[in-house]
Order: sequence, then structure tokens, then C-alpha cells
Amino acid sequence: MEKPQAVIIGVGDGLSAALVRNLVSDHALTLAARSADKMASLGEETNSRTVLLNATDEAAVAALFDDLPAAPRVVIYNPSARTRGSIAELSADDVRKAIEVTAIGAFLTGKHAAKHMLAAEPMNGTRGTILFTGASAGVKGFPQSAPFAMGKFAQRGLAESMARELHPQGIHVAWINIDGGILNPGRTEPDDSPGSMLRPEAIARTYRHLIEQDRSAWSNEIAVRPWVEMF
Repeated sequence: MEKPQAVIIGVGDGLSAALVRNLVSDHALTLAARSADKMASLGEETNSRTVLLNATDEAAVAALFDDLPAAPRVVIYNPSARTRGSIAELSADDVRKAIEVTAIGAFLTGKHAAKHMLAAEPMNGTRGTILFTGASAGVKGFPQSAPFAMGKFAQRGLAESMARELHPQGIHVAWINIDGGILNPGRTEPDDSPGSMLRPEAIARTYRHLIEQDRSAWSNEIAVRPWVEMF
């Protein structure tokens, strides 16, 4: 039997790489990112298909899904963009660009993933899983970070709306609130606060759990945070 198709958009060397390594054993992977720098080596390591993609370009996103050999069973959207500054000083153009990546890219991915999943025959009563990588900024806005909060709030609303529409049609949609710093390559935990950052591999196991959830108990939103995180 052929492996089910999985698409991971926004591939780098942290959480997204952990997701790739978690899924590669039992999925045929397509990796997509704006830059090939970090994606290329991961694609070679895992024998995965790689695609250069501007996630805010609808024609490019549509082509990504149209070119798959079969409807995807798993789609994960990771990209987001930040621009920091005082609300009185932020550039409207910079804010638009940030929201385009975080929210509009998520919408385009959700739209075209759902289109292909809905056209596919269900397997064991379900058609697939669409996951959005969120952040605590989608629950609480922080100072000097309005554009990121705007994008993540929009992304969270998108995921909730999609879940209400698509769950009854056999498509599992969930938004994951990454509530804390991720211990990505090149980052270190403070000496006085060991265990204060999330391990990418541990987060990836939560995504796997969502993908494998029984439809009688689907989650549409979940938060992951280190045991020492204040919230």
C-alpha cells in the first residue's frame, strides 16, 4: 500500500524538521518553504519531495496541491512573520506583510488542502488532518508585537471556523498554541532556568497525537508549554 501524502509548509531546522522526521516513516512527504537553504538537506536526509513556495501566492499554493500524486492526508502550516515596534511607529506596509504570511498564507493552505481532501474518498470515516502552528500571541497580545498578535489571532479564528465547518465532513482541523520558546538549533536555555524551553521532538509528538486522534474525541485547539512556564 502506498504511503499517505503529507505536506509540511514552512520547513526549517527546528520544529518543522522534527515534524518531518516524525512523519517520514509512514508518510510520503512534500516539504515546502520560501528558501531552499535549510529544506534541501532535510529533503535529502528523508528522501522527501521539496518545493520552493511563497505561501502568500494563491496560484503557487494551488499548484503545490494540484501536483500531489494523491489527495493529502496530513497538511501542516508553520510559517509566520513578525515585525516589532511601538504601535505609534509601525509601518502599515510591514504590518500587511506580516499578516499576509501568518494569516493569509494559512487561509490559502487551508482552502486548497480542504478542497483536495473533500474530493477524496474517506479512509476509516475521515479524509485527513490540517494543523496550524500557533503561538501564545494568538491568545494574548504582547507589547511591541501587535502585527504578530494580529496574524496569530486571525489564524486561530480561521482554524476554529474551519473546524466547525469541516469536522462533520471528516477533516480534522486543529490549532496548536506553542506557549513558550522552542529549543531550536543554535538556541540555549538560560543557566538559571533549565527545562524552560520546549523540545521540538516533544512538540512533534503532540502533532502526531492530533493526527491519530479518534474522530469521536477530536481536539480543535491544544496548548503545549514547558512545565515551568507561567500562564
